[in-house]
Formats: sequence, C-alpha cells, structure tokens
Amino acid sequence: MTALTIGAFLSLSGKHARFGRQARLGLEIWHAANPTLNLLIRDDHSDPAILRAGFRDLADDCDLLLGPYSTHLTRTAARLAAEHDRLLWNHGGSGDDVEASHPGHLISILTPTSQYATPFLHHLATTNPVPLCIVTGKGSFGRQVSDGAEATARSLGLDAVRLGPEDDLTSATMTQPWALLCAGAFEEDIDTIKHARTLPVPPRVVCAVAAGVHEFGQALDNPHGVYGIGQWFPGTTPSPHLGLDEPTFLAAYQERAGVLPDYPAVQAVAAATIATHCATTTATTTRQALWQSAADLETTTLFGTFKIDPHTGTQLGHQPALTRWESTGPTPL
Repeated sequence: MTALTIGAFLSLSGKHARFGRQARLGLEIWHAANPTLNLLIRDDHSDPAILRAGFRDLADDCDLLLGPYSTHLTRTAARLAAEHDRLLWNHGGSGDDVEASHPGHLISILTPTSQYATPFLHHLATTNPVPLCIVTGKGSFGRQVSDGAEATARSLGLDAVRLGPEDDLTSATMTQPWALLCAGAFEEDIDTIKHARTLPVPPRVVCAVAAGVHEFGQALDNPHGVYGIGQWFPGTTPSPHLGLDEPTFLAAYQERAGVLPDYPAVQAVAAATIATHCATTTATTTRQALWQSAADLETTTLFGTFKIDPHTGTQLGHQPALTRWESTGPTPL
C-alpha cells in the first residue's frame, strides 16, 4: 500500500473555529508521530455550503476522510459521504440522529449526545438528589442532550422539569434546594448560569456542557463547584492499545499551544488513529473493508474505548467524562 492520505474539513474560521483549530493542532501532532502518512486539512469556515462545494475534491484527494467539527456540519458531511459512496470517520458530530444516519458510510468515535448527562445524573442521584431543572439551548444538540437527561433523571427517581431556550428560568419557581443542568451552546450555558445565580434561591448544584472545556474558567466568574460534562478530559483514560498515549500527546500539545487541549483535539486524533489502523489492518481503503474492520474492532485510544454498533456505526463503548471545577481548575471525577 502506498502512503495513505488522510483529509478533513475543519472549521478554522467562523463560529466553530475555537474547536476546529484545536482539532487541527491535534491532527498535526498526530501526523508528526506518523510522518509516513499524509495529512490534508481544508477550512470549511463553519459553513455547510463551503463544505458541500469542496467535499468531492477533498474526497478525490484522500484515502481516508475525517468529518468536520459540530453536529450540524457533520450532518451535511455524512450525507455527502453517502452520495459519493465514501466512509466518513466522525469525530465532531455526536447527535444521535447523525451517528445512525448513514449505516455503512459513517463511523462515530463519540458518545451519542443523548448520553452526555448520564455520569452527572448518576452522581447527583447518589450524592445530592435534589429536584433538577434542565435548561435546553437552541438547536438539535441541546434538545438531544435534554431528551436523554430528562429520561435518565426520571429513571433514577429524580424530579425533573425542563425549560426551552425561550423560557424564563424564574418560571421554574424553585423555592427549595435544586440542581441546574445547562444543555446549550457555550455562550447559552454561560448566560444561563449567570442568571440562575441571581435568583432568590440559586441552584445548589450546577452542571453544564460548557464547563467541560478549559475556556469556561475565563468566561464565568467563580466557576468553583460547577460540574462539567464532555467527551474527554485529561487524566480520565488509561494507557491506550492504539496510537499516542495521553502524556505524550498532552506534552506536545501544551508545548505548541501553551495550554492543555479540550476534547475536540483528542477526538480528532482518535478518529485518525482508528481509521489508519483499519486501513493498515485490511491493506485497503475500500469503504466496505474499512467498515467491516471497524465493526469487528474493540480497542482503546487516548480518547478512551472504541466499539461501534456493527449495523449503524453508532458509538457504544466510549463514556463521557464528568469534571468539577475546583480552586485549581477542573478536576475529573
């Protein structure tokens, strides 16, 4: 087999650039450890139209295709992969509808969105089972996180109410100790927490998807005690069977960026690691052979466990990380 070329559209500009650039840096570090492979990255500008316009050219130039960052963009990329009979390795779109959208053409690295809140809710139920208010952000991501959280909360015996993006938090009329779960975009979560803290009875416990990344500490005054949920956090995965180990990757990333990565960088590395492993194992890059190789595979990377549903491509093995912000920063639980 000649040298493999692995390619991706990533948001290096636009509204998803914060995390698209992290994914690019993660892939560049991965590539430095795998110099016999070729890496090709193009900017989708956080715009589905640009992704559509350039997808065919990128696919023609690459043996292996990684997806973009964000469920919205991945939804577009998955449809294009199916139209062009290619396999897309999904590291950036955790929406349940996306993960199962194109069996045979989409393999997901990520825990599905509806399971994001599961570790927090189990923690809440066992340590502080107060009533829960779930605040849903705009878009399908927030709805899917909230759908899963609401169902899991009720199965654990937690009282739960749910508010939409247009609802006023004061309508929940909490008069006793309560917990807040924010499931929206980064800025939505920050605004919700700030507002909740001004209420006559502020939440005793706060958890937010936004709190799963390091930038949360600069965006919110006094993040101490806030729980974060995310796909990965440093210190939560053991030594992997495949690819770079966490200490090596973190040291390289911090040397280049001056900060530790958030989960988008590690997700991208995991996808590249699994994709190239399957291609090397099968000695081919045909869609069917890669799919079968991935379907048969159960392993670990620095991102955690990889195991997919062999019929849909949905991720089954990976578990989200739960963190809590302390005076020294976020700490995994």
